[in-house]
Amino acid sequence: MRAADGRVDQRVLAFVTLALVAFGLVMVYSATSASAALGNGDPMSYLKRQSVYALLGVALMLLVARFDYHRLRYLAAPLLLGSLALCAAVLVVGPEINGARRWFILGPASFQPSELAKLSLCLFAAVWLARRRPPRTLGELARPLGILTAIFCALILLEPDLGTTVTLCGTMLAIFLVAGVPFLPLAGASLLAVGVGLLAIWVEPYRRERVFSFLDPWSDAEDSGFQIVQALIGIGSGGITGEGLGESVQKVLYLPEAHNDMIFAVVGEELGFVGSVLVIGAFAAFTVVGFRIALRCKDPFGKLLAAGVTALVCGQAAINLAAVLGLAPLTGIPLPFVSYGGSSLVVLLAGVGILLNIAVNERVVEARVPDRRRGNGRARAAGARSRGGAARARSQRDVGRVARSRRVAAGT
Repeated sequence: MRAADGRVDQRVLAFVTLALVAFGLVMVYSATSASAALGNGDPMSYLKRQSVYALLGVALMLLVARFDYHRLRYLAAPLLLGSLALCAAVLVVGPEINGARRWFILGPASFQPSELAKLSLCLFAAVWLARRRPPRTLGELARPLGILTAIFCALILLEPDLGTTVTLCGTMLAIFLVAGVPFLPLAGASLLAVGVGLLAIWVEPYRRERVFSFLDPWSDAEDSGFQIVQALIGIGSGGITGEGLGESVQKVLYLPEAHNDMIFAVVGEELGFVGSVLVIGAFAAFTVVGFRIALRCKDPFGKLLAAGVTALVCGQAAINLAAVLGLAPLTGIPLPFVSYGGSSLVVLLAGVGILLNIAVNERVVEARVPDRRRGNGRARAAGARSRGGAARARSQRDVGRVARSRRVAAGT
């Protein structure tokens, strides 16, 4: 029955993911065709690049889905160290784009190390917590996972990229909750993270403007509140069924970054309330299935990893949707699988591949491991050996008694 449930979850998760990727390609083309035609004469330029990333990501997802996730334990430390080195290197050698150093430019392609860092830290945390009892104090929580998270957050904040930092902290919080970390150390770590986040907002003028514009975007609708106001106008003008695919006005004349973190506003304008609800419903289904996989998995490592990957995808989606709908300050976080961006798409599809493998690998997990049961396994093996030895001894005594009785009978 569990195997059948795993197959169902795997198929639902694969369908939802591929549907979001295909939908994202359509919306990227819709959001960029006009501006690309005016800019370089090729209305399909963004679609072509995103399609290459999508094909690469889907191929990686299928490959990872066939790769036994237990072996990822051996890749956790190298991936973490590589991500840490890349996040540090991009601050030095990465080109400055719009005042930020977040990408390595490799010819026509680009790579954002912070996207890999999120998945790498998630994997390392799952490996570390699966082999140990949950941290009981703030000091235990800090060594080493809290310190590693703080180092990554500091590097990413220097890029600067507050949105990715928030996503990273949210993912780690989900993993700690599933691991069974008590409330008090989690509350202390959360308060510390919130305090550092508020300080990071206060020291950067553009971040302060985003927070104040979120509180009242219409007070400065021509400057700091412009992006939120235009997003809300686009969503509101879509009505129930929308203006029609490709018919958005906001994406051409008013809405900045329409193909990236603001793509949901284009969805709302062109496909209306119906299209918006379908997108939100797809991410809700992803959340339910992802956490079902985590809850059903008996291996602590698989459980933590599945919960972390699900939180990574759905937490990022929740932050993006809340920002576009005016429920949270703008953070620059793309909408997973839908927004334009190669690094995010490829890394998240690799994460989905891990989830697909965990969904159907439960029987192997139960037969192999978990690490915390090794001592019990040795005890059971020793008990079995002792029981076997006792049975052999009893058998030998029985044979001896039979032989003695025969000799006595022959003598009489």
